[in-house]
Amino acid sequence: MENLKKLSAIIVNYKTADLTMNCVRSLTEFGVVHAEDIVVIDNASPDDSFKRLREVLPSGVRLARAAVNRGFGAGVNFGMVGCKQDLVLVLNPDTYFVDYSIAKALEVFNENLDVGIVGLDLKYPNGIRQYSARRFYSLLDIVGRRSRLGRLRHFQKRTIQHLMLESWEFDQPFDADWVMGTGFIIRRHMFENLGGMDEKYFLYMEDVDLCARTWQSGSRVVCVPGAQLMHQHQRVSVAGPFSLAGKRHLQSLLHFRNKFEVPLINPPVISKDINW
Repeated sequence: MENLKKLSAIIVNYKTADLTMNCVRSLTEFGVVHAEDIVVIDNASPDDSFKRLREVLPSGVRLARAAVNRGFGAGVNFGMVGCKQDLVLVLNPDTYFVDYSIAKALEVFNENLDVGIVGLDLKYPNGIRQYSARRFYSLLDIVGRRSRLGRLRHFQKRTIQHLMLESWEFDQPFDADWVMGTGFIIRRHMFENLGGMDEKYFLYMEDVDLCARTWQSGSRVVCVPGAQLMHQHQRVSVAGPFSLAGKRHLQSLLHFRNKFEVPLINPPVISKDINW
């Protein structure tokens, strides 16, 4: 297939060798990416992940091990060095493909030179959509997602807006403020021009940051319904604020707040607030 000539893939592994192998298997089985264009980064896993992956990954797949785990974004930056194609597919290890519907996402790049990032249609194994496109945050949105206030009707309406639920109804590609880093495609030259992912985020918000900088650069972020990618687990960032995951998410939110404006009530609108 013609599209295969310009797609590389990065998978960042941390103690998830079985999931990573399943993800790689789906990439090759459904012809999403050639084996030689797949880069797997082991983020200094303390278990035997690197040894196992070295033994079982298909011939041609490139495997590298980071000396120190500096976070997801750092792992992606490391993997990007080994990518040669124009477009790069960034995946969490707990994802896998069940068909070649990613072609719908590749068509968006082919037809729109101003598109820099395309988010895929994430679905849980039971077929329920994860709604992977989001609006940028306001402080009120954060309070609603991090407290019991989120159960109130007003905050529930804000959640519907934040998840851009109405945009999915037309089953057509649409502009999104940001798309989840669980599975997305990015133009490699733009990624390099942006300086890659901000490695000050150890986990969470690095995808929001990357999309914000993409919009600032003059490129678009688009989500494509129907370009499905299966996702086996929910994000643990929805855990309570005093859990380890919750604390890391709040730390990342603070770093994002220090870089970009996060209004009190109304989220930034990409068409108006492009120059934050």
